[in-house]
Amino acid sequence: VFSIWWFVFAVGLLVSILLHELGHFSTARLTGMKATQFFIGFGPRVWSFRRGETEYGVRALPLGAFVRIIGMHAGEEVDTADRDRTYRSKPFGARMLVICAGSLAHFILAIVILSVVYATAGQTQPMDAARVVAVSDGTPAATAGLLPDDEVLSIGGVAVTAGDGLSAAVTAHAPGDVVDVVIARGDEVRTVDVTLASLALVGGSDDAAFLGVSARPVVETFDRAWWSSPWHAAGSLVDQTGASITGVVRVLDPTNLFSHLAGTTDDLSTRPTTLVGITAVSDDIGDSAGFTGIMEMLALLNVFVGVFNLFPLLPLDGGHAAVAIYERIREGRSGRRYYADMERLAPVTMIVVTLLLFLFMSGLYLDIVRPVG
Repeated sequence: VFSIWWFVFAVGLLVSILLHELGHFSTARLTGMKATQFFIGFGPRVWSFRRGETEYGVRALPLGAFVRIIGMHAGEEVDTADRDRTYRSKPFGARMLVICAGSLAHFILAIVILSVVYATAGQTQPMDAARVVAVSDGTPAATAGLLPDDEVLSIGGVAVTAGDGLSAAVTAHAPGDVVDVVIARGDEVRTVDVTLASLALVGGSDDAAFLGVSARPVVETFDRAWWSSPWHAAGSLVDQTGASITGVVRVLDPTNLFSHLAGTTDDLSTRPTTLVGITAVSDDIGDSAGFTGIMEMLALLNVFVGVFNLFPLLPLDGGHAAVAIYERIREGRSGRRYYADMERLAPVTMIVVTLLLFLFMSGLYLDIVRPVG
């Protein structure tokens, strides 16, 4: 309604969510488990219909989707006739397939999207530089003569890398430091001296350094043939998986979270965000890179969600996978099935849920009060 790019992003996100749950649902049925519900949304039931043993429908809160497979949760009562169709009753391989199928759907979707984008528009790769978009008046950057379209290569000997970006190179120094800023202006590479200010100049912490520019990554586009695009997409998937693991660990670090809440850092690589922030960024990406930019963003988001969902924390899918692996290890070569006591894990699950809720609320606060854009 408000932006065509928000709409495209929202539709793509909905497809991703449905494919995630369809992965769980289809593999559950394939392995003989009983799935009794497949709903879009949470909360009160708005509309539904039943086909076979499964109820399909929509609920009031559009915060995701879910599939209910019997026998997954502690203390759940199951009819005697369905005992052999519960999640917990199935062998290790079947449980791992079903629980990992959601993330697998994200990875497959990411490869498909990237393959199409690479074949039609080329593959963009970020370079070790940041392009200045705007320079704020009265800031160290303006005083030193930095201009829009300058490419910042390093700050005080700290290279601007494709992964960490400009903010990491700035925050590596302290307010008041006089640093050499290496820039590329057209075909010329030059060095300018800049005295970094304090982030307090714009309402932040006194201890954080501030340059005074907004910047975006420098990217280069490479043409890819249709037959090689899936191979390059798979390579991107591997790279983004590693980056996503690092990103999740950074975001879950409580010291990073409290630094953002206190305003002592503006390092986006350690900042939690929500769909509010991601949607705002999608508008900027759509305006600058068009439909292919939105598709690449959706692909990378699918990789991140797929990786995050596999972290070994209940109630995430990775937590259930960790329980299945633990049970398999305890079984050893005995051939006798071992069942972990899920009720004893309930307090751990509640702690994780509380931490994730706090992380979500913190990210939402930051997205509203200090939007990325």
